[in-house]
Amino acid sequence: MQDDPRTHLAAAARDFYARGWMLGTAGNLSARSDTDTFWITASGRPKDRLDAGDFVLVDLRGQVVQAPPGRQPSAEAAIHETIYRHVPDARVIFHVHSIEANLCGHFARQGRLRLPPLEMLKGLGVPDAEPQVDLPVFANHLNVARIAEDMDREFTGALPRVPGALIHLHGVTAWGPDFLAARHHLELLEYCFRYLVQAKILAIGV
Repeated sequence: MQDDPRTHLAAAARDFYARGWMLGTAGNLSARSDTDTFWITASGRPKDRLDAGDFVLVDLRGQVVQAPPGRQPSAEAAIHETIYRHVPDARVIFHVHSIEANLCGHFARQGRLRLPPLEMLKGLGVPDAEPQVDLPVFANHLNVARIAEDMDREFTGALPRVPGALIHLHGVTAWGPDFLAARHHLELLEYCFRYLVQAKILAIGV
């Protein structure tokens, strides 16, 4: 069915694979099915070849509701659960592993990455002129549940100003109220990361 979120998730995965953001079996994507459940990519599946059989339906407590034989939810499902619980407007979440995102984790200070004050930030919901916006950066624990716990504590205190978060030496996560918005948010964050990497190379603003 064209309205099946799995169709849109598979298409997004092929797009991100082509950009070099989901090589191997890296990354994971999800979309809300209803208030309490969401579809997420199954673990260990190549992102350029996904079909409806490569997604698992889970609830916000981490319980599998529906799964094809032999399929398990992505190890990062706990991160998606945390975001959906804290951000009611989030309907789609994209988590990818780009080179620039992982390089930018090295630029963070005290768990924050200062984003460049570019016009692009307007597309992330920051209309100010030359704003100072920090993206949260979380430690990449081997146990993914610990990453989700760190994120839960952070988001309980305050949600990030932009719809995204970075995991050091792991990848970036972006979300939105629909597929188009989530893709735009991911693209704009990746643009900021590319800018920061080039600025470091050129010694601009460092």
